Amino acid sequence: MTTSDLVGLRIKTVRRQRGLSQAQLAHPELSDSYVSLIESGKRTPTPAVLELLAQKLDCSLSYLLNGVTAEQLEDIELALGYARLALENGEVREARTRFGELLANNNLTGLTSLRQDTEFGLALAMEACGELDEAIDVLNRLRAEELSPERHIDIAIALCRVYRQSDRLSEAVKVGEAILGGSARPAWSDGLMELGATLLIAYLHSGDLLRARQFAAELLNAAEMLNTPRSVVAACWNAAVVAESTGHGEESLSFAERALAIQSENGQPRSLARTRVAYATLKLRVRPDAVDEVRSVLLRTEQELAQTSASTLDRANTQVELARVEIMAGNLERAISHGRAGQQLLPTTARALEAEAHLLLSRAYGGLGDLPSAERELGAVRDWLTPLPDSRRTAGTWYAAAETMEQLGDADGAVEAYQRALACAGL
Repeated sequence: MTTSDLVGLRIKTVRRQRGLSQAQLAHPELSDSYVSLIESGKRTPTPAVLELLAQKLDCSLSYLLNGVTAEQLEDIELALGYARLALENGEVREARTRFGELLANNNLTGLTSLRQDTEFGLALAMEACGELDEAIDVLNRLRAEELSPERHIDIAIALCRVYRQSDRLSEAVKVGEAILGGSARPAWSDGLMELGATLLIAYLHSGDLLRARQFAAELLNAAEMLNTPRSVVAACWNAAVVAESTGHGEESLSFAERALAIQSENGQPRSLARTRVAYATLKLRVRPDAVDEVRSVLLRTEQELAQTSASTLDRANTQVELARVEIMAGNLERAISHGRAGQQLLPTTARALEAEAHLLLSRAYGGLGDLPSAERELGAVRDWLTPLPDSRRTAGTWYAAAETMEQLGDADGAVEAYQRALACAGL
């Protein structure tokens, strides 16, 4: 049935419940023939007529429009608010449950906007819980619907991000380029800048450095034009990542520090915490002697992430970076503790980060002289990396694994890993 059919049916049903004829409902403002056409779905009443009929029928306008009473609508909006609050406070399991329960409410069916809000919230909660494949399914279903431009961009950002987190880089690029590619791209906005930031990382991870450099410059120009905190943070962080990837470490830190400063003043807690982790990781690569400072930042951020809607992947990544810090500091037992904590949080879809965690554990065990454990962890690195498509990120992990194999005396394994690293780099 069409929307007009459903509205007409509700008017007819309530009219009969009130014991009114069409003529009685129509008089004096409308004609009974017009009411008949509305009830049969042959005419779509204007908002003013709908409000008039709701008053005459002594029912809520929301019931005529959506099939729910004002009280039911208020309950739905309240439940949605609680679910969002749980997600924002980092209670991701509770948020997932609340969004799921709300979607099971039959009254939500006719409330398209609220139902889409609920499904999008469920996808974000699934992502936060590490259920990446499930989140992708929900986001793709939403993407196929008729959406407002703003919602379409929000869904594209989330879908591009989750595809990237799942190491499905070609699909991440496809989602981003569907909006940002070609001559029909809409005018830049904060939302499109965030989508551009997500797409840029997918370019980098897939090894397309030329496209990444060009796109980063384009985003910087767009940020100067928009001059909003959100756009400047996205553009500066992109420039930092690209600069570091092309060997300009100090320049990358300069961009990253500007992004972090603006985010500290204007960003949401989750975004600020994630930016701090990324900055700490970048600083450790550029300045290996800053171990103590980086550790302090990561430990502080670990607490912040636990109080936000950060995903288990965000928290796992923090633990893995803490493991890296402790290896560089020579605290191998601590490194193992952080590495194990990260593994417990990781979703099974995050194969690249899982491989990185096993690699760091292998190095820590090797440093302690526990060769059997070190070799076992290296075997896990192979298992997690082998199914992944070739990318710049996996090339780096294969190369690091090859170096570790050499140190442990596995010459044949090292040769194979070096070959995989070259293949992932396109050489």
